Amino acid sequence: MKMKKLAAVLLAGMMVMGLLAGCGSNPSTSTPAASTPAESQAPAESTAAPAKETNFKVPAGGYDGSAVTIRFYHNMSQEKQNLLKEYIDEFNKIYPNITVDFTSTVLGSYDDIRDQIKTEINVGSQPNIAFCYPDHVALYNMAKATVQLDSLIESTESDGAGGQLGLTEAQIADFIGGYYTAGASFGDGLMYTMPFSKSTEVLYYNKTFFDANGLTVPKTWDEMKALCAKIKEIEPKCIPLGYDSESNWFITMCEQYKSPYTSATGDHYLFNNETNRAFVKEFNDWYNKGYLTTQGLLGAYTSGLFTTTDEVHSYMSIGSSAGATYQRPAKGDDGKYPFEVGIAMIPQVDPASPKVISQGPDVCVFMKENPQEVIASWLLVKYLTTNADFQAEYAASSGYVPVLKSAKDNAFYAEKLANADGYDNIAFLSAKVCLEQADAYYVSPAFNGSSTARDQVGALMKKCLVLTSDIDNQIEAAFEEAVDECEYSE
Repeated sequence: MKMKKLAAVLLAGMMVMGLLAGCGSNPSTSTPAASTPAESQAPAESTAAPAKETNFKVPAGGYDGSAVTIRFYHNMSQEKQNLLKEYIDEFNKIYPNITVDFTSTVLGSYDDIRDQIKTEINVGSQPNIAFCYPDHVALYNMAKATVQLDSLIESTESDGAGGQLGLTEAQIADFIGGYYTAGASFGDGLMYTMPFSKSTEVLYYNKTFFDANGLTVPKTWDEMKALCAKIKEIEPKCIPLGYDSESNWFITMCEQYKSPYTSATGDHYLFNNETNRAFVKEFNDWYNKGYLTTQGLLGAYTSGLFTTTDEVHSYMSIGSSAGATYQRPAKGDDGKYPFEVGIAMIPQVDPASPKVISQGPDVCVFMKENPQEVIASWLLVKYLTTNADFQAEYAASSGYVPVLKSAKDNAFYAEKLANADGYDNIAFLSAKVCLEQADAYYVSPAFNGSSTARDQVGALMKKCLVLTSDIDNQIEAAFEEAVDECEYSE
């Protein structure tokens, strides 16, 4: 194992060197090579130095009105692109010399975006802005390709339109805290991303069944265990609970127990500990009692088990808040839904200190030779992420949650939230629950290897739930194997 790990480390090192060579120097932080007298001088830096040292220095004067084109990589549907165009048209009324190419850069999935950018970084042709997840940015950071945003966030230089380049205190305070601070989850305290739209996990439950049987929505995992036992008494053939993501479940339990999972610095893989092995053993007992299943064990999203009218079904499902419409049963021949869906926060270890996962795309800005391109990219990111109307309308069209507290005051969105229910307006009921638990969000440390850790703990959870003998030893072996796989993959 040691030799394999050493080989993997050496290979990773060579890959990084290749990426760095492909990315080349960063003229926005150093003097560009001279070709004409005008090009031989580096742009003047801002006299108002930021509190943190970053890899991008804001030129004195901020945005100078240069005509630049910026490319935005995303995977938006046509409906969301149409909405984006409306707001980019408004953005261009403020910044007429910034052209935004967002229609020729639509990719299929978040991983497709990552893979495309990984290839382009090698030849220095990466986009200006992209949808991203933290582990994607950790990969880009190996090539020093992403902009550390602190100098832009803190800048009081001109935005070229009568305002300041950076964010005001009020704008920062308007972000939902857990969404905003996720941009600094890379171990060095610096901001690499801004939140764009978000989702989390929520508990969907059959409200009609709960009301008919006098059942109470569980607030803790102990209450969930007792509830599952009660539901099995009422209907022995059912599987009371479905959980879509084994990875999310494991990571969330670590967070709720305040137990180590991973670290962005030092030893990365910390999840093999007594507390974590204990909760996995507990859920193994639940599975063997028929209380639960997961997407991996079921072979499909557990929403299907929740919405079905077949004999084997569930009465609760924990899944993405953005997938609320998939948790709603189909209407019957009478044109009515067979049951009403209720939505609540997932159970907690300590309800006084709740923790739920924060997911959904962020946006990052990439290094370019022309610092005005970087500034123009930042201006678009700032415009879209601090515009409450855009955030509200995008959330309404996507099923995701706005990243701004003030978005709920948008007249259109406020009306939708007010009329939220477990039937036709279930997506807004989901969003309403998400906004109500805004102080509970967390993100895991981001580093090159964090996605592997996520995959491994998910596989570990799936493997351990079905154990029926020698459980303690097999759980311990599964944890050790998962850590070995993480370290081997580095």
